[in-house]
This record gives sequence, C-alpha cells and structure tokens, in this order.
Amino acid sequence: MSSSGHWIHDLDPVLLHLWGDRGVTYYGLAYVLGFVFGLAIHRLLRRHGRNPLTQEQEDTALFAMMIGVLGGARLGYVILYALPETLQDPLFLFQVWKGGMSSHGGFIGVLIACWYVARKSRLTLVEFGDIAAPLVPMGFFLGRIANFINGELWGNVSGVPWAVVFPRSAPGMPLDMIPARHPSQLYEALLEGAVLLAFMQWRVWRTDAQKHPGRISGEFLLLYAVFRIFCEQFREPDAALILGMSRGVFYSLFLVAGGVWLILRSRRAVRSAVWEEYAAAPRAPVPAKGRPARKAGKR
Repeated sequence: MSSSGHWIHDLDPVLLHLWGDRGVTYYGLAYVLGFVFGLAIHRLLRRHGRNPLTQEQEDTALFAMMIGVLGGARLGYVILYALPETLQDPLFLFQVWKGGMSSHGGFIGVLIACWYVARKSRLTLVEFGDIAAPLVPMGFFLGRIANFINGELWGNVSGVPWAVVFPRSAPGMPLDMIPARHPSQLYEALLEGAVLLAFMQWRVWRTDAQKHPGRISGEFLLLYAVFRIFCEQFREPDAALILGMSRGVFYSLFLVAGGVWLILRSRRAVRSAVWEEYAAAPRAPVPAKGRPARKAGKR
C-alpha cells in the first residue's frame, strides 16, 4: 500500500518465465483463450442451427479471423498511435514484445477477414458479421484484464478508494510520490467485455435478431463505441489528441456511425439464399446434456 492507502500495482505480466523476462505472458494467453472461446461458441451456434457454415468453412473462418485480429490490431496501433516511431524505426512494426495492439485496428482487420469468409461461404458480409460479433467481447474482456496485469493503459489521476498506483506511469519516481489512478482497464473489461458479451449472447439466443441481417453487427459496433467513449473519460490518452478528443473517442465516432447505419439498414434487409436454405432444412433435435438422443423406431 502507498502512503495514501492505495494499492501499488506489482503484478508480473509473465505467467511462466522460460528465460529471463521472456515466457508465457498473460497478454498472449488472453489472445489464445479468446480464440478458444470464439471457436467453442461458434460450434455451439452451428450445433443449434444458428450458424450455416460447414466444418471446412469454419476452419477457414478461424484462420482468417486470427490473421485479421492480430494483423489488424498491430498495424492499427502502428498507423493510428505510433506512426512517427515506426517511420524512425520500421522494425518497430515487428517488435511486438514492446506492446502495441489497437482494438480499432483490430476492427479493420476483422472486417477484411469477414469479407473474405463471407465471399467463400456465399453469405453476405453483414450475415457473417452477425455470426462473428457475439464472439468478440470475450477477447476484449480478457485483453483488458491482461492490460491491467501488465500495468499499462492506466487511467487518469484519481483519489477514489479503488484507485491504483501504477509504477510504470512515472518511471524513476519514488513510489510514495506517484499519484494513484483509475484502473480504467477494469472499467473497459466490465463494459466492453462482460456487459457487451452478455448482451450479444442474449440477442443471438433469445431474440430473432439474426433474421435481420446487420442488426447484431450494428448493435455490437454501437454499444462498443458508446462503452469505449465512456471509459475514455477515465483513461489517460496514450497519444496526441485529435480535435480535442482522445484518439479512442475520435475513432469510436466512426463506429457509432457504422453501427447506426447497419441497424437502420437491417430493417429492410433480407437473408441470403444460403441462410434461408439452411434455416428451412430439417435437422435432428439437439439432445439434452448427459442424455443420449432417442433412436427412432419401435419402443
């Protein structure tokens, strides 16, 4: 505890040390678990008739989404947040151990991946987007938890009881002189991750939103942007402002516009022939957990 009574962040970002400070990091583990969760929910949707992709198409989608998320997030950070540093040292693009992944860049990468998978599976872009959107918030949740463990992307200076002293926010300064800050990473984990995940799962499993292509994707973009803009009020900007706004807020405005447009468009959108054929095809009922399906025939 600091002299002000606030907890001093002292968590080790490396879960398993293999050599020196290198090893299995919480941040890397967050990406792995995020993909595992996404694959599990993706297959569950397919099992319950809410995902028209075949096994082969699912494999293609998983690979494309991995490339889109990782490549888009890294390139997005370099272009949107660290372009001067990269121009001075182009190798910074590949120095991922120094940190630097952008969620907004990840959106662009995922959009490209969605376009590719939709084209391969004969779905429309928004239809595949509606399948992918409910899988993403878990990645946000785990990623923000990893940001907190890493002691990065801290919040504004604050005296609230749950504020945290992040030593990395003032390198070389005595701990008792470092001001406590909002743990904004946890705020984002709660809203952009847990709340958005719960809402998306409810929309997929308990409503008919999938019958309106683009609605789930639009709601995802809109809610994420609103939550991000709210959390940015507690987060210290990590780059120069744009028009008096943090870059997180500025870039989120484009997501708001895209989300509203998709929601409005979904009112008159119709599902593709692939979706309609899949929805109309008869399929065996899913057996209850722990109970084998009853075979047809004489009893």
